[in-house]
Amino acid sequence: MNELFISAFVTLFVVIDPPGCAPIFAGLTAGTPAKHRRTMAVRSTLVASAILMGFAAVGEAFLNALGVSLVAFRIAGGIMLFLIALEMVFEKRTARREIRAESVKATEHEDISIFPMGIPMIAGPGSIASAMLLTARAHGFQEHLVVYGALASVLVLTLVALLIAGPLMRLVGEKIEAMITRILGVILAALAVQFVIDGLRTVFEI
Repeated sequence: MNELFISAFVTLFVVIDPPGCAPIFAGLTAGTPAKHRRTMAVRSTLVASAILMGFAAVGEAFLNALGVSLVAFRIAGGIMLFLIALEMVFEKRTARREIRAESVKATEHEDISIFPMGIPMIAGPGSIASAMLLTARAHGFQEHLVVYGALASVLVLTLVALLIAGPLMRLVGEKIEAMITRILGVILAALAVQFVIDGLRTVFEI
């Protein structure tokens, strides 16, 4: 159980990337009252939580309705996570997030809880696929609870990161943030490859 929790927690933490969401949130809410920032942080996390928990709960049934096997989704999800990991290592993902945030900020939309923070900053394709993959790998009620617990833990950390986004960015700095992002990208790449290996083992009955 401990290994499952650690694996699920690390995967979701790297994909959702709470430290990476913090500077985007700080930029989008710059100059707004503290109450507004707190509201946006809580609402963003709640929106993302509903989406991720929903896909984690009914993702397998949804795939079955589409006629897609869990093995195929595991391999496809692993490949997609590997591509995300490459972007993290070469800092392309952060740059794309910043461009998206600037385009939203330019429109002067004050409510950023649903777009872009809730979707796709926190609950993006990678995190949705990860939640579905992890629950698909879980067997039995207890293992599913472990995965949900890991997801809830990461979402709580995301909320904390958003609430302290301003001071956190001043403390961490851009260089340290970039270094952490690259290290987490390498870890995610290894986890993604493991997803693909597990899927191929099932297909070829190795």
